[in-house]
Amino acid sequence: MIRSKSRIYGGWLIAMITLVDALSSCWFGYDQGVFAGVLVSEDFKTLFPQVLDANISGITSSCFFLGAFIGSLMAFMMGDKLGRRRTIAWGLLCNLIGATLQFTSWHLPQMIIGRLVNGFGIGLTSTMTPVYLSECAKSHMRGKLVVIGTSSNVTMFALANWISYALYSQNNAFQWRFPLAFQVVFFVMIAPLLFFVPESPRWLLLAGRDTEALEVLSRLAGKDIPMDDRIVTNEFRSIKVAIDLEREDRTPLMDVLCFRDKTHNFRRLILSCGTQFMQQFSGINALGFYLPTLLTENVGFNQEMSRLISAINGTVYLVSAFGSVIFIDRLGRRKMMLSGSIAMGLCHLIASLCLRTSEIDISQRKMLGNVTTAMFIVYHVFFGTSWACVPWVYSAEVNSLGWRTRGAAAATATNWLGGFVVTQYTKIGIDRLGWAFYLIFAICCFCYFPIVLLFYPETSNRTLEDMDHMFIQNPSIFVLGRAEMTQRRRPTSFMEAEAERIAAA
Repeated sequence: MIRSKSRIYGGWLIAMITLVDALSSCWFGYDQGVFAGVLVSEDFKTLFPQVLDANISGITSSCFFLGAFIGSLMAFMMGDKLGRRRTIAWGLLCNLIGATLQFTSWHLPQMIIGRLVNGFGIGLTSTMTPVYLSECAKSHMRGKLVVIGTSSNVTMFALANWISYALYSQNNAFQWRFPLAFQVVFFVMIAPLLFFVPESPRWLLLAGRDTEALEVLSRLAGKDIPMDDRIVTNEFRSIKVAIDLEREDRTPLMDVLCFRDKTHNFRRLILSCGTQFMQQFSGINALGFYLPTLLTENVGFNQEMSRLISAINGTVYLVSAFGSVIFIDRLGRRKMMLSGSIAMGLCHLIASLCLRTSEIDISQRKMLGNVTTAMFIVYHVFFGTSWACVPWVYSAEVNSLGWRTRGAAAATATNWLGGFVVTQYTKIGIDRLGWAFYLIFAICCFCYFPIVLLFYPETSNRTLEDMDHMFIQNPSIFVLGRAEMTQRRRPTSFMEAEAERIAAA
């Protein structure tokens, strides 16, 4: 069978799909970093004096997360009906409308509506682009490629902080309107790419469009690879049989929610949501949105120094996040989450104790303030190499094909809801609890270690179709001591099961 002519195939096609995910993540990361600088702009506070109230400041920041939460729920309900590309396109359009409303705002309600709409679009794209990429990439490179996307998120987070620092001397509306308007650049970069990339082959099979799926698989395989090539047809058969088996075993929703289906879809959804919950309650957005404010009010730096430290911190975070590309498949998902949880907990613990000591002994405030700042930066190093990336990879991998969009959407919704709660109450928590606020995050991080150790299986170096076999053969919720569930290398039994699926097709 001869496929239709295409100039983009193989590695170049995967690179373009990765670019769609990376640039979408760039917009996501930029939005996470940009508003910290906006909130401390004097012109912004003069135009919107309501944000001087901690509750209003919190809702103005956190409504973005509320919009993203709703967007993720929409992806949950409509993602499999619309398809991967169309859902991403709708998300980009909402992002453009939301960004325009924000940088043209003269009244606070318009700003809040703009952030809600912008957040809704980010909820759609942040749910769908990792799923789209993971469904197109090969298992041995899937982790690295998804991590490139999440690391791109951090790249723009760092850029947003540097833009904030560069505009420090601007005492007019340009100081905050330009950073918000800069978002339009992302739309211009991403939208044209969607015309050149195909739909996910796994979604096409799920939608019953077998011929199109086979053609996309042959394009992903490389130049001049026919649709009847053995490798292409074997992959096609393996995916199709996995879908057919899942459909034959389709159980009522209530049975799924009561853990009575043999593929354990609800358990897998909880695991993916759990990674995003733990990511948010490690304190990343408490620092991401309020670091300049924290450094000014808690540590004692002036505004210029606070912006500079935030920009340097963003750059360190960026380098760390790209460092995770090296480790994500070498160490596996479990080891990265386990080591990261302990390291982040120690950073929060030391920072909180230093702030407490500086309250008791004023003479040491400067020195202890420097140590606290160093802990915030070191925290971003450990977070960047572990929890920044792993939850996005994990939620795109662990769910079955029939539940992949819903699982990723539920996980992303958990991320945004957690971000909303953390961002809404960070300023209030700092004002009322002071140093003890960071102690809460330290305790949370330490608790993640036993949770991951006991309940989270390894997903690296497995095909997406391996996941069903893994949960069917290992129904216990506890994974510790079970080699098939925890080893980084692909188990032999999984390869044998794949051969049986191909033979049965």
